[in-house]
Amino acid sequence: MPGRIWNDPQEKAFEDFALGDIVITRGRTVDIGDISMFSGLTGDHYPLHTDEEYGKSTRFGTRIAHGPLTFALAVGLVGMSGFYGNAITALVEVKSLRALKPVIPGDTLKVHAEVVDLSAGHNPKYGTVHVNYSVRNQREEEVMTFLQIMLARRRVQQGT
Repeated sequence: MPGRIWNDPQEKAFEDFALGDIVITRGRTVDIGDISMFSGLTGDHYPLHTDEEYGKSTRFGTRIAHGPLTFALAVGLVGMSGFYGNAITALVEVKSLRALKPVIPGDTLKVHAEVVDLSAGHNPKYGTVHVNYSVRNQREEEVMTFLQIMLARRRVQQGT
């Protein structure tokens, strides 16, 4: 008798999400290599991110991660969790992104993401999933929040 089969990504559609669904991701420690690679990838070599001596002179006392890096890590952590399966077909919008606390090398981030709205809309092929992201450090302090709105495929009904 064969064992069970687990597909990655899991087969999922708009109808599989419910208001109040929450995913809490694993942790991901941010290191100086992440910040340096992000600087190189984006061309954002602002000294707050790349110059430790400059960072020491700021209100943070050290270099900090780029806000967009924190955002990207949060999106990746939820993506890696399998929470969305293969349901998401497009990013529609990101709203109310707030950087609340600095992320410094050595911080471990995790995400609490909650489905806060579902809209079937008028297109029988797609619905929108609205998810609040709360990015937290190892002390459970919120470092970033945002609302992400995504288009999710719907199960096509026979005759549609």
